[in-house]
Amino acid sequence: MKRPMNRVVLDASAVLALLNDEVGAKIVQESLPGAIISSVNFAEVVTRLALLGMPENEIREALDILALDITLFDEEQAFLAGCLAMKTKQFGLSLGDRACLALALKTGSEALTSDKIWQTLDIGVEVRVIR
Repeated sequence: MKRPMNRVVLDASAVLALLNDEVGAKIVQESLPGAIISSVNFAEVVTRLALLGMPENEIREALDILALDITLFDEEQAFLAGCLAMKTKQFGLSLGDRACLALALKTGSEALTSDKIWQTLDIGVEVRVIR
C-alpha cells in the first residue's frame, strides 16, 4: 500500500546532517514527523557514528530521540534498488543511495538528501536537497 505523497524518505546524509547540526539540519528536523528511512540507510547512519568512535549506547540514545520510522529493506525495494543501478551508474550512486530512492519509489514519497547529484536523476522520484 502506498503512503501519502507528503511523507519524506530520509537518506543517511540527511540524518547525519541533523545529528551533526550541519547546514540543512533544520529542513530535516521539520520533516521528522512522519519521515521514514530504509533499514539500509539506518545502518549507514549507525556505521558512520560508530566509526567516529561514538559508544553504542550513545548512538542508540541519539537515534531513539529522532523516533525514525525505519522501514525494512524488503524484496520489492531490493529489486527496485537493483534496477536503479543501470539508470544511476553514471552518477556513482551506492547501494545505500539506491535503497533510499527505492523506498521513495515504492511509497510515492519525496527523498531528502544532501547529495546534490540526485537532483539530476530522472527516475520518477521527487528529490529535495537540504543544502
